[in-house]
Amino acid sequence: MTQAMEPAMTHSLAVGDRASAQALADDALGAPPVRATGLRVDFKGQPGVIAGLDWALAPGQVVGLLGRNGAGKTTTLRTVMGLWRASAGRVLLEQRPIQALPTPEIARADIAYVPENMGIFGALTVRENLLLAARRARSLDELDTARLEWLFGLFPALRKFWLYPAGKLSGGQKQMLAIARAMVEPRRLLLIDEPTKGLAPAIINKLIEALQEIKRGRDGMRATVLLVEQNFMVARALGDRVAVMDDGRVVHTGRMAELAGDEALQQRLLGLSLAAHQ
Repeated sequence: MTQAMEPAMTHSLAVGDRASAQALADDALGAPPVRATGLRVDFKGQPGVIAGLDWALAPGQVVGLLGRNGAGKTTTLRTVMGLWRASAGRVLLEQRPIQALPTPEIARADIAYVPENMGIFGALTVRENLLLAARRARSLDELDTARLEWLFGLFPALRKFWLYPAGKLSGGQKQMLAIARAMVEPRRLLLIDEPTKGLAPAIINKLIEALQEIKRGRDGMRATVLLVEQNFMVARALGDRVAVMDDGRVVHTGRMAELAGDEALQQRLLGLSLAAHQ
């Protein structure tokens, strides 16, 4: 099963309808930190891989992107991060268009991306990978020690293999490192693509705890998380809102709890019952 989440509605996000997106922007919470208008992506001769998305993400929410393979979930994350270019439309970060910016500049705006392939540097040590991801630190001494200890508590293997080449870690350990790189400093937006792949249940529980702390404002910043996740138990535990994508479009938005409790809706949107995958 492949699932994905995309912006939802009202206080969490609005998708597919410009009037509802504007209504969110005018909410008492203030303008949403991240929004897209008319976002379209054509890729390698395939028109409409993403076909006209409109959405707005509010702070402090975890939004789950669900959908079948090829629905456009990963493309959405990669386009926000600037790794793929939009053919039309805009991505706005606090009213500033970022869709044409280079990826490093988007990263400097406190947006982090954990790709499905993890994106770590195998020839570098665990320490070097984390230091490279910490844009505010130029040396190990400048890393936030308390935050580093917090990450070690979540992922003890990082401390154990601190000076070990990342390329020699196990698959699960590499995934821990990829997630820790995104969390090594406070972020306003985390784009995470299937983070629990290869992780043991105990580590998955630690990851859930970490993301819950982050969305509650552990950093002093109410981070938003846009999460693609095949493990529905994880998506349900974390997700405030859910969006289901199909053929480059958002076909459903709503509360995660509503989708989790409606097997008929699951069958209609995803072609399966999520209960069978718990």
